[in-house]
Amino acid sequence: MNRRDFIMNGCAACLSITVLSPLLTSCKTTRYISGTMGNDGLTISKDEFKQIKKGNAAYRSFLIVRNDALQYPIYVRRFSDTEYTALWMRCSHQGAELQASGEYLQCPAHGSEFNNKGAVTNGPADKNLRTFPVTVNDNELFIDLRKA
Repeated sequence: MNRRDFIMNGCAACLSITVLSPLLTSCKTTRYISGTMGNDGLTISKDEFKQIKKGNAAYRSFLIVRNDALQYPIYVRRFSDTEYTALWMRCSHQGAELQASGEYLQCPAHGSEFNNKGAVTNGPADKNLRTFPVTVNDNELFIDLRKA
């Protein structure tokens, strides 16, 4: 291949990546909410998981609760209309704030990973994440912050 063909092919490849990359990336975004803080925990609406896509209702698999009263956010995972988990987004290794990435949470400090139920899947962390009981009451979720 001569130099001219190499440059033309390289430019064509870069251009195609630039044009196609928005189509290949997910339009799924992380939803952040604050919830309502009470004496014993947080209350959030189940409607926070709903999103409308092309006129149809769909459900987010998770959302992040950030509240001024919390030192770390809480990852709330929806498994079904009646099953949810709430995980403290604090790494059990050295306390860094975790990042949510769909099905798992990852520590940016040392690379520990946890699944969507808080179990360690990759060290150096050797303890699971702190979990909170979630009670479903009609259209609300209550995250009990008193219990672990």
